[in-house]
Amino acid sequence: MTTEREIKETVRERYAESARKVTTSGETSCCDSGPTENVISSKLYTTDELQGLPQDAVVASLGCGNPVAMADLHEGDVVLDLGSGGGIDVLLSARRVGPTGKAYGLDMTDEMLELARENQRKAGVTNVEFLKGEMEDMPLPDGSVDVIISNCVVNLSPDKDKVFKEANRVLRPGGRLAIADIVARGDVPQDLRRSLEAWAGCVAGALEEGEYRSKLESAGFTGIEIESLREYTAADAEGAGLGDVLQKYGKKGAEQVGFASVIVRAVRPVLSGAEGPGRSGKAAETPVVATVSESAEPGPGRCC
Repeated sequence: MTTEREIKETVRERYAESARKVTTSGETSCCDSGPTENVISSKLYTTDELQGLPQDAVVASLGCGNPVAMADLHEGDVVLDLGSGGGIDVLLSARRVGPTGKAYGLDMTDEMLELARENQRKAGVTNVEFLKGEMEDMPLPDGSVDVIISNCVVNLSPDKDKVFKEANRVLRPGGRLAIADIVARGDVPQDLRRSLEAWAGCVAGALEEGEYRSKLESAGFTGIEIESLREYTAADAEGAGLGDVLQKYGKKGAEQVGFASVIVRAVRPVLSGAEGPGRSGKAAETPVVATVSESAEPGPGRCC
């Protein structure tokens, strides 16, 4: 039986290795099996978005979508990126919310946090902070965030109910969720579900779309929308280094392999008498971080 701790440690080591590859060779790929460009992670961002970002932040992008482009970010918002990796989506969010807003990145991998903080320093961004922690236990106070984003990371959690409950807790009433993630199309073989390699490769933990919606509803979210971005093919699986894994556990090399990337949007409802995130032009209040280790040193200079 595959345990939650085994999954966590396997995922942690896989992404620590990805960070090390970036710092030593400048090369990595999503669900990394080697230093090659990945068809899933490549071309997610426009040239204008990438302008001014450190190359290591771009190279370390391991996502399956562009949640910053899909999120309704406004000047002064406080944003939290779950599984922030090399920091590309945090830096892009910081640009969108401006100097009166703030962008937090949460990651459990020391090597990724070190890389992200170095990218922050190179970009000269002051409205960013990278936090060490797990998305099942977010180190931020209740109702302190306007928007939560994530890029192909929620599928890696062995307890998504906790992730969604925590997301609902730290969001302010009226706060929004915009997650790029992997979903399963139909049943996933149990042998594949138990494979640590497939967990680290972003497929073993993928929820079916209906299950994703149900878990968000149970956590208290409303206005749930799930939009398909890309149906993955056998060629995509091979390019991501997952072709052999899928075939080993019963996902044949058909044109479509039963997984897709999606953007998931949802809202924490505003209860009677509760205030949603205001946009009166006042500077956003920066939440006091609880139980945070190794918070980032603010970098000098411009906001990216």
